[in-house]
Amino acid sequence: MRRRDFVKLTLGTAAAAGAPFVLSQLVRGAAAERLPIVALARNEKLFGPEDAIARPLLGSLLHESVKKATGESTPEAAWSSRFSKRDVVGIKVNCLAGARLWSHTKLVDAVIDGLRMAGVRDENILIWDRLSRELAGAGFTINRGRSGVQCFGTDSAYERSPEIQGSVGSCFSQIVTRKCTALVNVPVLKDHDLAGVSLGLKNFFGAINNPNKYHANNCDPYVADVNSVRHIRKKLRLIICDGLVAQCDGGPAYKPGRAWKYAGLLVGTDPVAVDWIGAQVIEKRRKKTGLPSLAKVNRPPKHILTAARAGLGIKDPSKTEVINI
Repeated sequence: MRRRDFVKLTLGTAAAAGAPFVLSQLVRGAAAERLPIVALARNEKLFGPEDAIARPLLGSLLHESVKKATGESTPEAAWSSRFSKRDVVGIKVNCLAGARLWSHTKLVDAVIDGLRMAGVRDENILIWDRLSRELAGAGFTINRGRSGVQCFGTDSAYERSPEIQGSVGSCFSQIVTRKCTALVNVPVLKDHDLAGVSLGLKNFFGAINNPNKYHANNCDPYVADVNSVRHIRKKLRLIICDGLVAQCDGGPAYKPGRAWKYAGLLVGTDPVAVDWIGAQVIEKRRKKTGLPSLAKVNRPPKHILTAARAGLGIKDPSKTEVINI
């Protein structure tokens, strides 16, 4: 077995991070379950003069993280284990918050390099979000042509008939229903004023036509229901949470006083596991800066546990293995 530098989150460490709302409700009986891995890569040198992002170092950290998260021996094998040259891959970014709290273009460029390692052609790669104007505002170049990496928003191109799943009835973006065979989720590591956190699971609210209907009760069970729809559940291959700049309070909009340079990535194949670890990062930052836990401000991210119960990932998120890079 390859040497691994990992930390198993136990009840004690998670409680110290301020997450009793989950610890008191965790689903038991997952001892025989294969533990998912979340690669947590951090390096303060990612930011250079004037906060410029060191693109080569970022790419190296990403590819090493994908390798560790998949258990493969090389980056090429890691990317090829999740994608093939026959795939049409949609990269779901998050451009909603504005300012610096969005999926960074240089990280997405590194994701594209990884997909090329798996043999995916540029024309079969699509960077997308809700609106083309939000993508452009975040620094992405809109491209609807037949050559090169595609980039555009759903805009008004939703299915006419809604998908019904649990408490959700929504028309999904035709990008996920018709164009893509595989998905890479590139959310941002940030707080949410209703859901508690807005990470990978919440990022797919950007795939439906009516997310405004599903924010009651801390967005629970709606986040899990959206992710349970076949177009997402069967196509999601990899989660790469952008923590270059993160935010621990006041989200989802950018609040400079609550944002910080985390200079990190959270990478995994299990959406529940990645969100669980991301929530702990945010809780620890809140504690460090004197903020109460999310549970104490009535914003527990309980949708993560609901997603686990729905079979979207590990049954007991506290049993996630973390490999630090």
